[in-house]
Amino acid sequence: MTVDPGATPAANIYKLMIGSIVPRPIAWVASRGSDGSRNLAPFSFFMGVCSDPPVIAFAVTNRSGAVAKDTLRNIRETGEFVVNFVTEALGEAMNLTAGDFAPGQDEFAMAGLTPAPADLVRADRVLESPVSYECRLREVIVISENALGSSLVLGEVVRFHVADEILTEFRIDPAKLQAIGRMGGNGYTRTRDRFDMVRPKV
Repeated sequence: MTVDPGATPAANIYKLMIGSIVPRPIAWVASRGSDGSRNLAPFSFFMGVCSDPPVIAFAVTNRSGAVAKDTLRNIRETGEFVVNFVTEALGEAMNLTAGDFAPGQDEFAMAGLTPAPADLVRADRVLESPVSYECRLREVIVISENALGSSLVLGEVVRFHVADEILTEFRIDPAKLQAIGRMGGNGYTRTRDRFDMVRPKV
C-alpha cells in the first residue's frame, strides 16, 4: 500500500505512525500551573536531541477545541517541567494519568504517586521514578494547529536524578531500569529482550 497523506484522513495517518514508530519511549511530564496546581501526563513522541547541552524534545498533540492541554499551557506559563521515566512497576500509575482530565486535577494524588521537590525547577518529580530530568523550556514550536496537529517542546535538562542502584559509572543498567515503551493502540512493550551489535570500524 502506498499512502498519500494529503488524501488520507489524519486519524489514519496517526494510526500508521504510532504503529510503525515503535517502540517509543515515554516522557511522563510533570508541570505546575502559574497558580501552583500540579499536572502529570505521559507523551510518547519523545526523544533526546542533544547532549551538549542536554536537550530533550516531546510533542503535545492538540486537544479537541481551542483549549491547550494543561502540560503545554503550564510549560508556556512557567518555562519549567520535569520528565520522569516509566518502568514496568509504574505502568499502571502512568496509564491512570493519561486521561483528558479537567484543569486543576492533581494526577499525582489520583495515581497514588509521591511528588518530590525538584532542585532547580518548581515542578515536582515523581519520587517513585528511577530517572527524572529537571528541564527549562528552550522553545515551543507549533507544528500544526489542526485537530491532530501538535507542538514540539524543547527543554534543556538542568538536573538529572538517577537512582544509585541502576547506575554504574554513568551507565544505566537496562535490566534494572525495566523501562517500558509505547506501541500502537493500547499496546506497550518491555525492554527485557535485547541484543548487542558492534559498530563496524571504518
